Formats: sequence, C-alpha cells, structure tokens
Amino acid sequence: MSRGRPLEFTRRVREVIRSIPRGKVASYGQVAALAGDARQARQVAWILHSSSVKEGLPWHRVVSARGRISLPPGRGGREQRRRLEAEGVRFGPGGAIGLERHGWERPPAWRRGALSRLDLDRLGGKG
Repeated sequence: MSRGRPLEFTRRVREVIRSIPRGKVASYGQVAALAGDARQARQVAWILHSSSVKEGLPWHRVVSARGRISLPPGRGGREQRRRLEAEGVRFGPGGAIGLERHGWERPPAWRRGALSRLDLDRLGGKG
C-alpha cells in the first residue's frame, strides 16, 4: 500500500461523515464502503476518535450496523445519544435507532457524482 493511500482514505472518510444529514445516521461499515474500502470499518472508528473535534466532524451520526451507539455511556455514549435526540433521532426501547426511519440513504447525486469520482481516484483515473 502506498503512503498516500491511508491519507486519501482518511480524507474520503471525513468527506462522507460530513455528508451525513442532520437526523440521519450511517454505520461505520457504510462510511468505509462509501470512502472506498468496505473492509475498513475499524479504521473509520479510529479516524473519528482521532480527528472528530479537530475536523469538526458530526461524529455522533456514526453508529453500529445494528443502529446502536458503540461508545460506553461514560465515554461519549450519553453525549452521542443527546446529540442525536436533539436532531430528532428516536431510540427504541432497547436503545437501538430505527434505521428504517433514521438510516442515511445516500442521495442519487452522491452515488452518481462523488462516489464515481472516488472510485476513479482509487483506480488511478481522473474524475
């Protein structure tokens, strides 16, 4: 893997996270896939941990694939829930977010525009 590839993936992850609209959530795996490598969900978590504050990322909009907050309550989980609820996200009785209502469905423009550019960049082409 080239030295530039991890930095490029990080840039793409940040771009995807910034694109998640208020009141919607995306999973770590979904963010990784949109950034160009579906196998890097754990890397997405690390990028969020290391740069959310510095980059002003809406970190609270990224949850587990089952619609659950991954952070423990005393280490950001309560804050994440508070922020999501302030955006209108509702939690079920077991603490899961209803992904059918609050899961981010990428808009068609994202799939046609940004994602195709990301794929071309990853393959070494020009957008």
